[in-house]
Amino acid sequence: MRRAFVAAAATLALVLAGTPAQAVAAAPGAPGIGDPYYQDYGNGGYDVSHYDVRLRYYPDTDRLTGTTTILAKATQGLDRFNLDFLLTVSSIRVNGWAATYERQGDHELVVTPARPILGGQDLTIVVTYQGTPSQVDVNGYTAWTRTPDGALAVNEPEIAWWWFPSNDHPLDKATFDISTLVPNGTEVLSNGIMPRPPVQELAGWTRWSWRSSKPMATYLAFLVIGQYELRTDTAPNGQQVINAYSDRLGAFAEPARASIERTAEVVEWESGVFGPYPFEAQGGVVVPPATLGFALENQTRSVYAAEFFRRGSNPYVVVHENAHQWFGDSVSVNHWKDIWLNEGFASYAEWLWSEYTGEGTAQELFDFYYNVLYPADDPFWDVIIGDPGAANLFDVAVYDRGAMAVHQIRLAIGDDAFFKLLKEWTATKQYGNGTNGQFQELAERISGEDLDGLFNAWLYSAGKPLVVDGGQDGRASQARAASAPAEPVSFQKIKDSHAQAATRGK
Repeated sequence: MRRAFVAAAATLALVLAGTPAQAVAAAPGAPGIGDPYYQDYGNGGYDVSHYDVRLRYYPDTDRLTGTTTILAKATQGLDRFNLDFLLTVSSIRVNGWAATYERQGDHELVVTPARPILGGQDLTIVVTYQGTPSQVDVNGYTAWTRTPDGALAVNEPEIAWWWFPSNDHPLDKATFDISTLVPNGTEVLSNGIMPRPPVQELAGWTRWSWRSSKPMATYLAFLVIGQYELRTDTAPNGQQVINAYSDRLGAFAEPARASIERTAEVVEWESGVFGPYPFEAQGGVVVPPATLGFALENQTRSVYAAEFFRRGSNPYVVVHENAHQWFGDSVSVNHWKDIWLNEGFASYAEWLWSEYTGEGTAQELFDFYYNVLYPADDPFWDVIIGDPGAANLFDVAVYDRGAMAVHQIRLAIGDDAFFKLLKEWTATKQYGNGTNGQFQELAERISGEDLDGLFNAWLYSAGKPLVVDGGQDGRASQARAASAPAEPVSFQKIKDSHAQAATRGK
């Protein structure tokens, strides 16, 4: 006992004295989190639990000033670590002490704290900064969008770099407080709930505050600033629903409202398919025309390009983006190569909605896509959706071949096992991350089927695969050549729901 006490006392004395033993244990945090597609995205050596983002935005000049406080824990001894960020930094403090910092690469900010960080130590990192985000680019590209009356911080896989410093990868989720000071009469939309109503803090300036209490990937945090009509209601599950519509929608306004106002209905239906809704709020935002080329599933509140409603109402895009609340937001990719788990299932949710509303069965839609839309010689079939490569991350094949692959799984294992699989996946992986391989393992465990051949053909092989014959009970049997049906009523709406999908992020 005495020897143990002496050893413990000696260790304490070394720690208090700040001996070189601490410095020996400290090392640089990795500049990337280990994603094979984006090797310098995210960072190693620490895990973030919360972001507090406080901003002031000047719509007339696109100037942004801010202070972000990051609460984290060191996962190793650190003598320096990286943040992903682009704007001009004024100061950084780590646990109250001024830190030094330098740029490295196109978006890396290397921070050297005044004192080495011990593994397991809590970190409070405060970064003060300013800039004009629309004028900051990486290789000629900016994810920040300036609009006629404000701005959009909405994009995938990267957007955080332009407005708050972060550990920018879905493997490091955190909760968020986001508050933005803007000129009176300007609205600010973001994720989650409003913990307080907008409040005037300065003459002519109002602060909008938003809070996300469930873990969120950094690219899903968003900011929409401009002139918007807000509509607030209560969902069937008791949650607050906040929808917002740009004042500049013109002819898009009514079809947009006819679609987005169905969000609570869609979420209720999807909760029956995928399991309980995983977040604290619901809603959607429709931005001005000609400002955004896509829709994005920002956690709790998706953002939609006005052009999705150019032919009238489009509930399918609402179904698609809200399906991502389960597939993509709650259960996020482990690495970006697993993107099929996001887009394939969100696209298939549209097919299930079509089936539910009587506008065309999932089998009709599969047959049309397989036999009519994509002939065997179409380069569409060359994309390996289970590992598409960074250049094809948002290729239309990831969406459409992805939905077809999901339908083949459904036929192969039968409806009972399939719908059990959806709920068990979203429950066991809630607020975490998943891989294609883990999904296959779960599908095989629930169904008792060997699915290697199906997954290899549909996810990991080029060329047009053979199809599963569902038969009477959906079990796999010999391949068949499906007859080509007439185009379903819902086909154009479904295609609209991911039009210009390739413009999502890079």
